[in-house]
Amino acid sequence: MTSNWAAFTTAEPDLAKKIEDRFGSFTHHVLATLRKDGSPRTTGLEVRFLHGDLWLGMMPDSLKALDLRRDPRFALQANPGPGTEMAGGDVRISGRAIEVDDPKTKAAYVKEVEPPQPFHLFRTELTEVVRTYVEDDTYLVVEIWKPGEPVRALRRK
Repeated sequence: MTSNWAAFTTAEPDLAKKIEDRFGSFTHHVLATLRKDGSPRTTGLEVRFLHGDLWLGMMPDSLKALDLRRDPRFALQANPGPGTEMAGGDVRISGRAIEVDDPKTKAAYVKEVEPPQPFHLFRTELTEVVRTYVEDDTYLVVEIWKPGEPVRALRRK
Protein backbone atom coordinates (compact mmCIF):
# COMPACT_ATOMS: atom_id res chain seq x y z
CA MET A 1 0.00 0.00 0.00
CA THR A 2 1.29 3.49 -0.86
CA SER A 3 0.18 7.04 -0.18
CA ASN A 4 1.18 10.49 -1.38
CA TRP A 5 2.45 13.29 0.86
CA ALA A 6 -0.98 14.98 1.08
CA ALA A 7 -2.59 11.79 2.42
CA PHE A 8 0.18 11.45 5.02
CA THR A 9 -0.25 15.11 6.02
CA THR A 10 -4.00 14.61 6.41
CA ALA A 11 -3.56 11.41 8.43
CA GLU A 12 -0.73 12.66 10.66
CA PRO A 13 -0.41 16.47 10.44
CA ASP A 14 1.88 16.90 13.48
CA LEU A 15 4.38 14.28 12.36
CA ALA A 16 4.25 15.52 8.76
CA LYS A 17 5.09 19.07 9.92
CA LYS A 18 8.07 17.78 11.94
CA ILE A 19 9.31 15.81 8.93
CA GLU A 20 8.96 18.79 6.56
CA ASP A 21 10.71 21.07 9.05
CA ARG A 22 13.55 18.58 9.42
CA PHE A 23 14.04 18.35 5.65
CA GLY A 24 13.74 22.14 5.42
CA SER A 25 16.67 22.61 7.81
CA PHE A 26 19.20 21.73 5.09
CA THR A 27 19.31 21.79 1.31
CA HIS A 28 20.94 18.45 0.54
CA HIS A 29 19.82 15.03 1.75
CA VAL A 30 20.72 11.40 1.04
CA LEU A 31 18.79 9.27 -1.45
CA ALA A 32 19.23 5.50 -1.62
CA THR A 33 18.33 3.70 -4.85
CA LEU A 34 19.02 0.23 -6.21
CA ARG A 35 21.66 -0.45 -8.86
CA LYS A 36 21.16 -2.97 -11.70
CA ASP A 37 22.73 -5.71 -9.56
CA GLY A 38 20.45 -4.89 -6.60
CA SER A 39 23.14 -3.32 -4.46
CA PRO A 40 22.38 0.06 -2.84
CA ARG A 41 23.53 3.40 -4.22
CA THR A 42 23.47 6.54 -2.07
CA THR A 43 23.67 10.03 -3.53
CA GLY A 44 22.97 13.60 -2.52
CA LEU A 45 19.68 15.18 -3.52
CA GLU A 46 17.48 18.22 -2.99
CA VAL A 47 13.80 17.57 -2.27
CA ARG A 48 10.64 19.69 -2.46
CA PHE A 49 7.27 19.44 -0.74
CA LEU A 50 4.87 21.12 -3.18
CA HIS A 51 1.16 20.84 -3.94
CA GLY A 52 0.62 17.81 -1.71
CA ASP A 53 3.52 15.77 -3.04
CA LEU A 54 7.15 15.09 -2.22
CA TRP A 55 9.19 15.70 -5.38
CA LEU A 56 12.64 14.48 -6.40
CA GLY A 57 14.37 16.40 -9.19
CA MET A 58 17.52 15.08 -10.89
CA MET A 59 19.99 15.91 -13.62
CA PRO A 60 19.38 14.22 -16.97
CA ASP A 61 20.56 10.62 -17.11
CA SER A 62 22.01 10.73 -13.60
CA LEU A 63 22.64 7.28 -12.19
CA LYS A 64 20.00 7.79 -9.48
CA ALA A 65 17.40 8.71 -12.13
CA LEU A 66 18.32 5.65 -14.19
CA ASP A 67 18.11 3.50 -11.04
CA LEU A 68 14.61 4.81 -10.27
CA ARG A 69 13.44 4.27 -13.84
CA ARG A 70 14.51 0.63 -13.56
CA ASP A 71 13.33 0.06 -9.97
CA PRO A 72 11.25 2.83 -8.35
CA ARG A 73 12.00 1.87 -4.74
CA PHE A 74 13.87 4.48 -2.73
CA ALA A 75 14.80 5.56 0.78
CA LEU A 76 15.42 9.20 1.62
CA GLN A 77 17.20 10.40 4.76
CA ALA A 78 17.29 13.99 5.96
CA ASN A 79 20.71 15.58 6.30
CA PRO A 80 21.74 15.00 9.94
CA GLY A 81 23.43 18.38 10.16
CA PRO A 82 26.61 19.27 12.02
CA GLY A 83 27.68 17.61 15.24
CA THR A 84 25.82 14.80 16.93
CA GLU A 85 22.65 16.46 18.20
CA MET A 86 20.40 15.89 15.14
CA ALA A 87 17.98 18.63 16.20
CA GLY A 88 14.48 17.56 15.21
CA GLY A 89 15.49 13.91 15.11
CA ASP A 90 16.57 11.53 12.40
CA VAL A 91 13.94 11.28 9.66
CA ARG A 92 13.59 8.82 6.80
CA ILE A 93 11.02 8.32 4.06
CA SER A 94 10.69 5.18 1.95
CA GLY A 95 8.53 4.51 -1.05
CA ARG A 96 8.36 4.46 -4.82
CA ALA A 97 9.34 7.25 -7.19
CA ILE A 98 7.18 7.73 -10.27
CA GLU A 99 8.71 9.71 -13.14
CA VAL A 100 6.59 12.63 -14.32
CA ASP A 101 6.61 13.48 -18.02
CA ASP A 102 3.41 15.55 -18.10
CA PRO A 103 4.39 18.99 -19.51
CA LYS A 104 1.90 20.90 -17.33
CA THR A 105 3.11 19.26 -14.14
CA LYS A 106 6.75 19.83 -15.04
CA ALA A 107 6.01 23.46 -15.99
CA ALA A 108 4.37 24.08 -12.59
CA TYR A 109 7.40 22.56 -10.87
CA VAL A 110 9.77 24.72 -12.96
CA LYS A 111 7.78 27.84 -12.07
CA GLU A 112 8.15 27.10 -8.33
CA VAL A 113 11.66 25.63 -8.16
CA GLU A 114 13.53 26.95 -11.25
CA PRO A 115 15.72 23.84 -11.66
CA PRO A 116 18.49 23.61 -14.26
CA GLN A 117 17.06 22.20 -17.48
CA PRO A 118 16.62 19.56 -18.74
CA PHE A 119 15.87 17.41 -15.68
CA HIS A 120 14.07 14.29 -14.46
CA LEU A 121 11.15 14.80 -12.11
CA PHE A 122 9.78 12.10 -9.82
CA ARG A 123 6.66 12.20 -7.66
CA THR A 124 6.80 9.94 -4.63
CA GLU A 125 4.41 7.37 -3.25
CA LEU A 126 5.18 6.68 0.41
CA THR A 127 5.40 3.26 2.02
CA GLU A 128 6.93 4.35 5.34
CA VAL A 129 7.90 7.47 7.27
CA VAL A 130 10.15 7.17 10.35
CA ARG A 131 11.30 9.74 12.90
CA THR A 132 13.79 8.81 15.62
CA TYR A 133 14.63 11.17 18.46
CA VAL A 134 15.66 11.31 22.12
CA GLU A 135 12.97 12.25 24.65
CA ASP A 136 13.85 13.80 28.01
CA ASP A 137 17.47 12.56 27.69
CA THR A 138 16.05 9.18 28.71
CA TYR A 139 14.23 7.44 25.87
CA LEU A 140 15.03 6.73 22.26
CA VAL A 141 11.69 7.18 20.51
CA VAL A 142 10.98 5.74 17.07
CA GLU A 143 7.77 6.93 15.38
CA ILE A 144 6.73 4.80 12.39
CA TRP A 145 3.92 5.58 9.96
CA LYS A 146 2.71 3.35 7.14
CA PRO A 147 -0.24 4.05 4.81
CA GLY A 148 -3.55 3.03 6.32
CA GLU A 149 -2.07 2.67 9.83
CA PRO A 150 -1.78 5.07 12.76
CA VAL A 151 1.66 6.15 13.93
CA ARG A 152 3.37 3.58 16.14
CA ALA A 153 5.76 4.94 18.76
CA LEU A 154 8.41 2.65 20.21
CA ARG A 155 10.30 3.87 23.31
CA ARG A 156 13.59 2.35 24.40
CA LYS A 157 15.48 3.22 27.53
